Amino acid sequence: MSESLAGKAAALDAADELAGARKLFALDETVYLDGNSLGALPAHVPARVADVVTRQWGELRIRSWDESGWWTAPERIGDRIAPLVGAGPGQVVVGDSTSVNVFKAVVGAIRLCERTGDPSRTDILVDATTFPTDGYIAESAARMTGKRLVPVAPADLPAALGPNTAVALVNHVDFRTGRLHDLPSLTAAIHEAGALAVWDLCHSAGALPVGLDAHGVDLAVGCTYKYLNGGPGSPAYLYVAERHQAAFDSPLPGWNSHTDPFAMTSAYEAAPGAVRGRVGTPDILSMLALEAALDVWDGVSIDSVRAKSLALTDFFLECVELYVPQGRVTSLTPLEHASRGSQIALRCEQAPAVMEKLIARGVVGDLRRPDVLRFGFTPLYVGFADAERAASVLAEVLAEVLAGIPAA
Repeated sequence: MSESLAGKAAALDAADELAGARKLFALDETVYLDGNSLGALPAHVPARVADVVTRQWGELRIRSWDESGWWTAPERIGDRIAPLVGAGPGQVVVGDSTSVNVFKAVVGAIRLCERTGDPSRTDILVDATTFPTDGYIAESAARMTGKRLVPVAPADLPAALGPNTAVALVNHVDFRTGRLHDLPSLTAAIHEAGALAVWDLCHSAGALPVGLDAHGVDLAVGCTYKYLNGGPGSPAYLYVAERHQAAFDSPLPGWNSHTDPFAMTSAYEAAPGAVRGRVGTPDILSMLALEAALDVWDGVSIDSVRAKSLALTDFFLECVELYVPQGRVTSLTPLEHASRGSQIALRCEQAPAVMEKLIARGVVGDLRRPDVLRFGFTPLYVGFADAERAASVLAEVLAEVLAGIPAA
């Protein structure tokens, strides 16, 4: 059985059009399935960062703001991310954390609704299964703006929308289960209700097509350290649709978003375009590490990435089904492709102990307490042999950890 699946994995890897991308990353024999928390290091980034530190900072010093392009990095790098999320140029700006950008987007959307829509709308709908930060930020935004926060499961969102809805904040992919939510239809439903759509793309950007422009999304945020491989704590990004930029009123109007930052005037005047999403001085070292990391996407089709992601996760589930005794794990991730991101979440007993042993044996996933094992499949560097080995080791570890515990 294992020989036939190992052979199938070898055949799939041989036919993989993205297989060559693996050599662009600093990898070892570990099966690294935690790219949905921290992407692997692109191999050329250390040398690029060394140049930023030794030459741009060490030799050019202050001149690098102009001569090395530091000042324009947030928009320049935003334009490199834009095609990966289906956005045209001039709509994505890089900087700050995801949490800070969620705050900008939600409060900015409320102000847009009050300026250009119906100022009497009272409700912010938030994905009830959201990553905690989004919920915390949305609750704070509601208190600050006098709105009412309404947690809603994404499946129930269309029915919950109404004349009181100002903004809906939704995760594109559920961080626990890997469920992909229907961005096109939910955005359309939000707009039909006269509200604005804000999407969190942290678990979808770089793993599957998003189509922000095509589907009329109003605002979106995302991180860059997962499938975009930007490094730990790499800056996040904010998308403001071009049609909203002139009216977008950021709740964090820092000097970097001023139309003339170096005039140092006491009165604030917002810069045009996506620049008004900036706040303070950008984190140049992390910013330029991210810019270098994005080189691995040159010539890569996001549709090819999506096709491989689905094939990888299908194959992993096939291996799990054959290797793991029935009742030991339950997949929380939908089987249907239209509802699946690029991770597989398996529920099992003793999940912390299981993950600890998996990591010790060279299969690195991560854990969502109390009982969920998460495996993130990054198509640029994860292969089918990796998926087969991960499932095989998982079966061995489960047999050890759960020995004597009856299967469900």
